[in-house]
Amino acid sequence: MAANAALDNNQKKKSNTRQKLTDGPITPILISMTIPMIVGMVMMFSFSLVDTFFVSLLGTEALSAISFTFPVTFTIMSLAIGLSIGTSAVVAKYIGRGETEKAKQASTVTNYVAIVLSGLLAATAYIFMDQIFLALGASTALLPVIREYMDIWMPTSVLLVAIICANSVLRANGDTRTPSMLMAGSGLINAVLTPLMVFGLGPIPALGIAGAAWATLISWIAGVIFLFYFLAIRHELIYKGLPSSPVFKTSALEMLKIGIPASGSNMLTPIAGGVLTAIVASYGETAVAAFGVGSRLESIACLVILALSSTLPPFVSQNLGAGRIDRIEEACRTSLRFVLTWQLLIYALMALSAGLIAAVFTRDESVANIIKLYLWIMPLGYGMQGVIILCNSALNAMHKPMIALYLSIARFFLFIVPLAWIGSEVAGLQGFFVGAFTGNVLMALLSWITFRRVLKLERAQYTDAPAS
Repeated sequence: MAANAALDNNQKKKSNTRQKLTDGPITPILISMTIPMIVGMVMMFSFSLVDTFFVSLLGTEALSAISFTFPVTFTIMSLAIGLSIGTSAVVAKYIGRGETEKAKQASTVTNYVAIVLSGLLAATAYIFMDQIFLALGASTALLPVIREYMDIWMPTSVLLVAIICANSVLRANGDTRTPSMLMAGSGLINAVLTPLMVFGLGPIPALGIAGAAWATLISWIAGVIFLFYFLAIRHELIYKGLPSSPVFKTSALEMLKIGIPASGSNMLTPIAGGVLTAIVASYGETAVAAFGVGSRLESIACLVILALSSTLPPFVSQNLGAGRIDRIEEACRTSLRFVLTWQLLIYALMALSAGLIAAVFTRDESVANIIKLYLWIMPLGYGMQGVIILCNSALNAMHKPMIALYLSIARFFLFIVPLAWIGSEVAGLQGFFVGAFTGNVLMALLSWITFRRVLKLERAQYTDAPAS
C-alpha cells in the first residue's frame, strides 16, 4: 500500500506540471501560462543585454564588435526557435487528441533532429565566420575582437538549441513554470559571471569580450543539466531507449514540415537585421554601436509579446487537435488587443526616458544621440510588431507554416528593409528608423487580414466535417 501511495503521489506531481488547454476560461489560462514566461524571459534576454552593458564599458570598439555578432547569434537562435515551434505543434496536437505516448516519442525524436541540424549550421558559420562579418560591414581591424567572442559562442551554441527545444516540450504539455525557472536561473548565472569574467577578480583573469562568452557558456551548461533532470527523471517526458525507425521517421517529418519553414521564417529576422546593420554601418561604427544597443533593448521592450508567442502556440495546437477553433479565435483576439495597449505604454516609457537609457550604455555623445533617436521612433511600432509575431506564431501552431513563412518574407523584403533603405536615402538615420516603423505598420495589417482568412477556412472545415 505504501508503494502504491508513493506511485500515486508521483503521478499527481507529474500531472500538476501538465495543463489541458482545451477546457476552461481562456484569459486566466493564458495569464497563468504567460506570467511565468515573462519572469523567465526577463532573465533570458538579460544574456545579450548584460553582455552589451559590460562590454560597452570596454569602449566603442568592443561595443561595435558585439553589435555585429547579433545577426549571427540570432540566426542560430532562430533555427532553434523554429524547430521548437515544430516540436511544440506536433507534441501539443497529440496531447490535444489524448495520445500521450505518441507525444512522448515525438518530443524525443524532434529534439535529436534539432541538435543535429543546429550543429551543422554552427559548424558552417564557424568556418566562414570572417567572410560573414565582412559582408555585414565589419572592418578587417574589428574581426579579431569579434572572434574573441564568437570563437567561444559559436561552437557551443548547440547547447542553447538543446535548451530551447527541450523547453518547447514542457510548454506543449502546458508547463510554463519549469521553463521560466530555467531561463531565470541561467540568466542569473550569466549576470553574475559576466562582470567577473570580463574585468576579472582575484584569481579570475580579465578576459575582456571573451569573458562575456564564457559566462554565457557556463550558464548554458547549468541549464542543460537542469533540463535533463526535469525531462528525463522528474517528468519522464523523454522516451527511454532509441525509438523505432517508423516512429523516428514519422515524428521527424512532422516536426520538420513545420519546423523548417518556421526556422526559415525566424531566420529572416537576423538576415534582415544583417542587411539593416549593413545600411547603418555606412554611417560609421558609432551608428552600429547605437543600433546594437537599440536592438537588444527591443528584446526587453517586447518581452510580453515574446512570452505570448511562446505560450499561445501550445494553446492553439491543443485546441486544434480537439477541434476547438472558437477557442483559438478568442485567444488570439484577446492577446492582440492586450499587446497593442501594452506596447503603447512601453513606447511612452521608453521615449520619455531615452536620455537616461542612452547614458547607461555610453558616454560617447554621438552614440547617445543615435540611441535616443532610435528610442523616439522605433518602439512606436512594437505593438504592430506584436500583431505580426503573434499571427505568425498562431499560424505555425495551426500547422500552416508556409503561410507564416510567406508573411515573414513579405515583412522584411517587401516592407521593412526597402522602406528603411528608402528612408535612409531621403533623410539619413532618422529616415531609416521611420521607414522601418512604417514597414511594421503595413505588415501588421497584412498579417491580421491573412490570419482571419485562415481562421475562416479552418472553421468551415470543422463545420463541414461529418459527425463521427
